[in-house]
Amino acid sequence: MSARALAQIWAPQKILREAAINILECKVCFENYKQQQHLRRPQNLRCGHVICQQCVSSLTDSHNLTLECPFCRQSCRVTETSECLPVLCLVEIFQSSVHIPEENSDKKKYTSASGQEIANVKMSSAFGGWGELFNPTSVAFCPRSRTVVIAHDGRKRVRIFNMRGECILQFGHKGHSRHDINYPLGVSFTLDGYILVADGGDRSIKAFNIEGKNVLVVRKQFCLPWGVAVNSANQMLVTDSEAGTLSLLEANFRTGEVNQNEKVLTNLCHPREVAVSQTDGCIIVVEHLLARASSCGMRLKLFSNKMQLVGQIDSFGISLLLSPELCVSAVSFDWEGNVIVADRINRSVLCISTSSEFPSFKNIIQEGLVNPVGLVSTGEKTLIVLDSGDHSVKLYTAGY
Repeated sequence: MSARALAQIWAPQKILREAAINILECKVCFENYKQQQHLRRPQNLRCGHVICQQCVSSLTDSHNLTLECPFCRQSCRVTETSECLPVLCLVEIFQSSVHIPEENSDKKKYTSASGQEIANVKMSSAFGGWGELFNPTSVAFCPRSRTVVIAHDGRKRVRIFNMRGECILQFGHKGHSRHDINYPLGVSFTLDGYILVADGGDRSIKAFNIEGKNVLVVRKQFCLPWGVAVNSANQMLVTDSEAGTLSLLEANFRTGEVNQNEKVLTNLCHPREVAVSQTDGCIIVVEHLLARASSCGMRLKLFSNKMQLVGQIDSFGISLLLSPELCVSAVSFDWEGNVIVADRINRSVLCISTSSEFPSFKNIIQEGLVNPVGLVSTGEKTLIVLDSGDHSVKLYTAGY
């Protein structure tokens, strides 16, 4: 779409705000590029992606002076990086002559169709951060061991934390062997404490015991496994974003055998996030209608435990009920069986009623988030939010 067409659709202030967010900040540390600060100057990588000088330094291997692009994984030597002059020029223009209007905090809050009063959830603690987590992608919680598992782009792809934020185990090197993890897109816990990883790198589902030992690999049948969840019968539900399916798998993790493997939903449109309610077995699937990570065209589909469609709503329908725009980056169920979604554009978390009023929206987290990408409930009125913006895990205590 041309710049002129965008200008006709978006208000000038929104264009400036989007440019400032999407062009003038580093997508690794989410800090603004600056001309005067050497560490904040934008740098071109060999692949064409742009990050700040400080992130180049942080990602560089001190032994061979190479780094891996955090977006496309292409290797690049430090001597092959260069300053991104177009972005520097834009930084100078914006700093010297363009005023970027701040969004009014009252206007940014969601308003439900009924004008319902909104109550926030308070952050109780946080852990992780840069150096401990690197571009995290997914989070899961195990009630049995009260541990939190995080998938990220570190040297070891999976980290397990206790509720105090102490790392008790990490595993999963990038490689080509059976137990390696290349690009984890989704993680989950089984009811008996096994860790499930959807690995987009070799298009497989892998299971590990609590000590990080690989016990099961399911591959070949998936085009791009993305989301993984577990129902009350300890069966795995896996979305395949490229094939447009939702598969149900049942396995014996002690013997490493798959007992059941069937596609229960087909003709989905790029399904990614999936979650199962432990109260009634309902399943929520998020479809990404335009198949691009930057796109906000999406659809929420709610199914019963018998895989019957209960309700659905897409971006257009949501825009009639909510203002501003909503872009779902994570989905889960709370302790009452309501759907909760993370919204990466407005940096918030919403609760969606699954009753006869579906969908009925209520904003529950409005502050403290940068780029939420993972969401899970502990079942004790506590929400765990994975924030890739500051590479951290945030715990919120609910009062709604």
